[in-house]
Amino acid sequence: MMDLNRATIIGRLTRDPELRSLPTGKSVAVLGVATNRQWTDQNGQKQKQVEYHHVVLWSKLAEIAGQYLKKGARIYIEGRLQTREWAAQDGAKKNRTEIVGENLIMLDSARGGESFSGGSAASTGQAPSAAAPSEPTDEEIKVEDIPF
Repeated sequence: MMDLNRATIIGRLTRDPELRSLPTGKSVAVLGVATNRQWTDQNGQKQKQVEYHHVVLWSKLAEIAGQYLKKGARIYIEGRLQTREWAAQDGAKKNRTEIVGENLIMLDSARGGESFSGGSAASTGQAPSAAAPSEPTDEEIKVEDIPF
């Protein structure tokens, strides 16, 4: 039996990416992405709901996002869900579920979408791809080392 942890969203950036470097030299970028859902309720009224997602990108994929993405950009993100826990400065226990991005497509691109992969170097033949690990695999990252 196999488990599956997959998240796929298409939305717009709520702010410019925050690109940082860890003490190990690895790059990490944090994105805020909003997705909209619209429907008509039982009374015929249009309803709208916005969901906000916290996305983390690593290494080359993080650098690409920091270089090319800006607030309002429409993007496709594919990755996995991960929950982090840490103790705040006041001692309170905090946690956050985020999407660890492995593939990114810039949907606002003039050429119809630049595709970048963080997990594999396979190209779809439609757009260039850049290979980068989805997260550091040679060492464990401690929550205290993440600079935000």
